Amino acid sequence: MARIPVPDRGQPIDVSYISQIVTAINELSSKVSSATFRYASVDTPIGKEILSVSDLKIVAGEKQVYSAVTSFTPETSESFSYSFGSDEYKYPPVVTVTPVIFDGTAVNQEVSVLITSVTRSSVSGVVNFNTSGSVALKLNILAIGVPS
Repeated sequence: MARIPVPDRGQPIDVSYISQIVTAINELSSKVSSATFRYASVDTPIGKEILSVSDLKIVAGEKQVYSAVTSFTPETSESFSYSFGSDEYKYPPVVTVTPVIFDGTAVNQEVSVLITSVTRSSVSGVVNFNTSGSVALKLNILAIGVPS
């Protein structure tokens, strides 16, 4: 898409300049079409909402559980909490939390995450370790919902 030059202060705005603006808006409009694949279905407390993908709030974050290799035993658990930021969702969003082992022993493949609470502003849960080992672990967090 063509970039429209910003006019200088006091520069007269003529038909040519307005034509450039309208052309750019029309190009943008055609790129953001009303095709069905550009819509998403989101479950909310009041039912399913169908929204344009551009109207959704998507937060992708990362939470360090253990930033350095840490030893643990079976039945060990670690609580976590992650805030979505100051701009809350209208309803609690749909959240996925995935453990990512970035250093440690192969035995650490027995890690599970349980989400215990999702609010309009945060998610919290517990990371459970089912075997012994050492690990550096982070959580990838993805929240999708209706913005407030």
